[in-house]
Amino acid sequence: MLTTLAVAGYRSLRSVVLPLAELNVVTGANGSGKSNLYRALRLLGEAAHGRVVAALAAEGGLGSTMWAGPERTEPSWRAGQHRRGAGRGVPRKDEVALRLGFASEDLGYLFDLGYPTPSQRPTAFALDPVVKVELVFAGPMPRPGGQLVRRFGPAASLRSDEGDWRPVDTAVPDTDSVLTRLADPVQAPEVLTVRERIRSWRFYDAVRTDPQAPARVPRVGTFTPVLAADGADLAAAVQTIVEIGRADLLAAAVDGAFAGARVDVADSDGRFVLRFHRPGLLRPLTAAELSDGTLRFLLWAAALLSPRPPELMVLNEPESSLHPDLLAALADLIVAAASEGMQTLVVTHSAELVQRLRGQGAAPIELYTQEGETRVRGQEGLLDRPGWNWPARG
Repeated sequence: MLTTLAVAGYRSLRSVVLPLAELNVVTGANGSGKSNLYRALRLLGEAAHGRVVAALAAEGGLGSTMWAGPERTEPSWRAGQHRRGAGRGVPRKDEVALRLGFASEDLGYLFDLGYPTPSQRPTAFALDPVVKVELVFAGPMPRPGGQLVRRFGPAASLRSDEGDWRPVDTAVPDTDSVLTRLADPVQAPEVLTVRERIRSWRFYDAVRTDPQAPARVPRVGTFTPVLAADGADLAAAVQTIVEIGRADLLAAAVDGAFAGARVDVADSDGRFVLRFHRPGLLRPLTAAELSDGTLRFLLWAAALLSPRPPELMVLNEPESSLHPDLLAALADLIVAAASEGMQTLVVTHSAELVQRLRGQGAAPIELYTQEGETRVRGQEGLLDRPGWNWPARG
């Protein structure tokens, strides 16, 4: 389980360190940084697939995603009195840095991105982000004594059982990650472990319920233990849940949301059709006929009842399109998934969903902004947040 998430220099997240529990709910006003936190966590997940640079390019490049405020401020003085929270931005002097990392109960990982060293030759790629530092470590924070794999620029080293550092023979490309280059069950088992854990993370923020949504269309069904990010294989995922012995959990979730309702899947020449049965109707409704809210709830049920639970499930605004009456059933689904060992993080605008999740033990993370910077409620003091330090660049 992740115990700490750290972000520095990403959009409004100038410096955020969060403690994480088994079930976490992130809330805050519009513009407080909830979406930025979600995107930062997703960007961290891209490292395990070797797609960090491409993901940043899709967001507009490093220049568009880094912290836009000043590195530090000078205090303002008026009539001899320091005004708390007021200040004047100081021009940038430090190198550009975007840093993301996490610690878990055993292993942690972080990377530090920046601009490449100026080249003697003219190049159109001078603004491409490169990896400056990368670590795999043991313990609650990246202390020198807990480092297991370290990388400065293209040079990477592995720590031996005796505690010595052994350089890796081949250089790691500065746009790639040690997670994709050095994952070896014999030479670097910790890297392989971290990579596979991150690759299991699941992010759901783009499940579609519009009239042209993929989930509304019958399609060829195959065994589907993991719902696709867009929900296209909903019918196959539901049938998989039924056949692996979780039909009772699915039935309870659907009945809890829509009293007396049930779902099943019809096989039409290999194409699966989701059917929704409700008391009072003379025939079942297909996915193409369902309301946005009903379809979205069924998508969340298929995702949360997955027979192959991830290390981390992240849901972004799951309450969208749902009637308030469905939030209790959704909260129950989320809590049940977390209780089965699936660490869950929910980002939401819904005060009711927050209240219901907190009432069942979810750890609250409330974000707010001050002078454009995202902050965490309850971390106003220096000792109020988990310990963390970013290693210096080599």
